[in-house]
Amino acid sequence: MSTAPQDRTDLIRSSRFRAEREASWRQLEALVTRAEKAGVAALGYEAARDLASLYRQAMNALSLARAISMDQALERYLEALCARAYLVVYAPQESIRGVLGRFLTQRVPQTVRRAWPPLLLGFLAMALGVLVGYVLFQQDQSWFFSFVPSGLSDGRAPGASVSYLRDTLFDGGGRDGDTMGVFAAFLFSHNTQIAIFTFALGIFAALPSFVLTFYNGLVLGAFYALFASAGLGYEAFGWLSVHGVTEISAISIACAGGAQLGLAVLQPGHETRRAALRRVGPDAVTLMILAGLMLIVAAGIEGFLRQIVQTTQWRLAIGWGVGGLWLLWVLCGGRAPSGGRG
Repeated sequence: MSTAPQDRTDLIRSSRFRAEREASWRQLEALVTRAEKAGVAALGYEAARDLASLYRQAMNALSLARAISMDQALERYLEALCARAYLVVYAPQESIRGVLGRFLTQRVPQTVRRAWPPLLLGFLAMALGVLVGYVLFQQDQSWFFSFVPSGLSDGRAPGASVSYLRDTLFDGGGRDGDTMGVFAAFLFSHNTQIAIFTFALGIFAALPSFVLTFYNGLVLGAFYALFASAGLGYEAFGWLSVHGVTEISAISIACAGGAQLGLAVLQPGHETRRAALRRVGPDAVTLMILAGLMLIVAAGIEGFLRQIVQTTQWRLAIGWGVGGLWLLWVLCGGRAPSGGRG
């Protein structure tokens, strides 16, 4: 049999093939390693030019190695090297920080502006719940117990003294730093659960999201009416505003995200429901991410600042000031420069 002479011929041919080109492969490998660690921009013009040229040479060598049946170890090496070089040359060169920055400065505000119809409905559902809860409490205070869970009221209920209700609005002195941290974590967990339920239930024809948002408004309206009936409406408004502007907006935004999914199921238009869900899904998830970010901020404010800041005026300034920053972000972020086209 003549397999041994043929094997020796193939080995000699592979060795010669590798010896003629190995220097350029090593150079390419070094450039790829540098680019993977520091980015293509760190290579400089000449190194970047060499990278592109050496990558083309390596691809030609890989094609030739496959055509003349070189040994498998050489082919695997070239395939791995060319794959790494391809990602360096053609893949988007953007860091995680860049992706996150673009998401926050462009994607989020643009999505909020596109989603203004369901956002408007979400805020209206919350506002309507507040109004109904307030009016029903004024007519019959027993409605308070129907709307507000006992664990949430913490003794703040019809029949409580004015002095006790006032003390609950200005109780920062009774909490140390560790206690406020635990409290903030609890609030974030509780509010996040509400937002997730509001978002997730939206896929069921959108109505459950609005109902849950409306119910949260009922709780808020009855709670505020309790303090207003005791002559503490202004103080309670400041107490709620410091975190509520952000928190209520977050729940309404989560409602809008869920509603987008539900409306895609109810009215897919000329698309299939699956295609409609795929189309609105990214925007809906973006709204939910925004709601989660806002809830983190709200929990920090509610767990720390509301306990530390003991004047109503400062609470109002902080709450509505932060709300103004959110609004400024979503209205102005991600817009093309005024002098640009398109």
